[in-house]
Amino acid sequence: MKNIWIIAKREFQTFFDSLVAYILLFAFLGLTGFLTWFFGNDIFLVKQADLSPFFDFAYILFIFFIPAITMRMIAEEKKAGTLEVLVTRAISDWEIVAGKYLACLMLVGTSLLFTLPYYFTIAWLGPMDHGATIMGYFGLLLLSSAYIGIGLFASSITNNQIVAFLLALLIGLIFAFIFDFSASLFPGGVGNFLDYLSFNTHFNSISRGVIDSRDLIFFLTLTALGLLLTERQLAQRNVID
Repeated sequence: MKNIWIIAKREFQTFFDSLVAYILLFAFLGLTGFLTWFFGNDIFLVKQADLSPFFDFAYILFIFFIPAITMRMIAEEKKAGTLEVLVTRAISDWEIVAGKYLACLMLVGTSLLFTLPYYFTIAWLGPMDHGATIMGYFGLLLLSSAYIGIGLFASSITNNQIVAFLLALLIGLIFAFIFDFSASLFPGGVGNFLDYLSFNTHFNSISRGVIDSRDLIFFLTLTALGLLLTERQLAQRNVID
């Protein structure tokens, strides 16, 4: 656990050392702020004291935002050969993966903390469902956790950061939109299965304030699967070597 925390702190600091964190935070906060308050179905148009417009826009932006965070995590280290340095320090592949996952989740959590002024402003404008709002934030964390698992796996199978970004983006689009759209085309069990695989189904349920164990199990299982496949991918390089 100590090694995981050391890697997580190092990676989290690296985000800010390279300006990546500042750029991504500025882009995420700028876009969510504009879209939530001034564009389309914004808060003033719907005339309801809730953050559902923000959650809807964040759901879409995370598809691009998180692959941009994860694309360098493994791919860059593989290209530079620095993974081997960590191994010589008696740090296991699993500790490397878990540390990088935790660093990415901390950065996403930081970005969500900066959106809390939205929450306090809406609460000041009128009565709001605080429980549903808190669950909306919880749903975004679960969603980002699954995206990070996917992104780390994509980063582990290539040395090229752009390829890692595009692969994570493609997989994310499939879970976010393709499964959801395909579910409407197939009746019966196939449609229900595709609907279960859709991020939209589970995120909407949680963001409405509904606590369903099936939603939690779905996101946590997908996260664990992504991390496990990443660890297996790193272990495979040891066999090849």
